[in-house]
Amino acid sequence: MHTSTTDPTSEATPLCEPCQGIQRHWRGAPGHPELQQGKHRKEQQGKVTVTTTGYFCDRCGAHWHYTNNKADQRSGWSLAPK
Repeated sequence: MHTSTTDPTSEATPLCEPCQGIQRHWRGAPGHPELQQGKHRKEQQGKVTVTTTGYFCDRCGAHWHYTNNKADQRSGWSLAPK
């Protein structure tokens, strides 16, 4: 039986079970195998260069950002704004 819940940031987009399991805002947390990597960008935040990479879930269509900021352990996975 497939169950999905709605992400509180986007009431209309149900997340698949693997997307529900992604630990948000924790650098180094894994994604899941059905995420397809998209474009990435680098930006300067103070003295640190931060890389943000977009991902798209093949199963549920969720669009994720993974932010790699080595100076901030609370960076990591977040749902992309619509």
